[in-house]
Amino acid sequence: MIAGFQTASARVNGQDIFYAMAGSGPAVLLLHGFPQTHAMWHAVAPVLARQFTVVAADLRGYGQSSKPEGTEPYSFRHMAADQLALMASLGFRQFHVVGHDRGGRTAHRLALDAPEALQSLTVMDIVPTHLLLDELSKDVAAAYYHWFFLAQPAPFPETLIGHDPDTYFESCLLGWGAARLADFDPAALDAYRQAWREPDTIRGMCADYRATLQLDFDLDAADLSQQVTAPALVLYGAQGAMAQAYDIPRTWQPRLTQVQARPIQGGHFFIDQNPGATADALLAFLTGV
Repeated sequence: MIAGFQTASARVNGQDIFYAMAGSGPAVLLLHGFPQTHAMWHAVAPVLARQFTVVAADLRGYGQSSKPEGTEPYSFRHMAADQLALMASLGFRQFHVVGHDRGGRTAHRLALDAPEALQSLTVMDIVPTHLLLDELSKDVAAAYYHWFFLAQPAPFPETLIGHDPDTYFESCLLGWGAARLADFDPAALDAYRQAWREPDTIRGMCADYRATLQLDFDLDAADLSQQVTAPALVLYGAQGAMAQAYDIPRTWQPRLTQVQARPIQGGHFFIDQNPGATADALLAFLTGV
């Protein structure tokens, strides 16, 4: 649903990964977060495509990408491998990667596992996964309760959410700081609703969060001393829950050797609330790399 973008599905890494693509020049991979799809980039991607080849993909478990069974397939390592294989299949051995929320965590894992592929890394409105879980405060636990609800054994969260997916997932869009439903483009909302009403998508998103507690925490613990040396940008919502709980730039300093950071007006979903400022910040960074 990104205007001017061609859509397709690539069979890579044993999965079908759906993506939208347009533009020319250096490649930029855009990765969405929970509970959205690649449609979240609808206002930002066309701006970037004036100077870059832009690929906006659905993560496995989300949107129109594959939704494998079980928990182990949903580690960020597997999600990152999907995206690395997708970009290779499109002819890009090196690229910039930009990720919001779960997409940002996938992007960070991609940077750790395949540093040779990265021209730059941008993470949006997240602190490192291991830090959030290892030093969990009561305020963050209250704001990010969904991490622990979705991670409960199947089919408990899937059953509850399945009774009214719109109510549950819209409550997520309105959480984590300064968002109204009117902040979201109607066509994008329709795309999200179509996706999250599918039982397999609900199952995939729950498995994503189960994998974080069961797998990703330990994977990240093993890599705490590893730094990303590519140029990096940290963007975050000035009124978001993460900015209220953390000095976000400081949380990334031990993990990124070349890092810039800046707030964008809005909450967790500042890309939807303030797409112009988001695109400007990305262009200023990407054209300077």
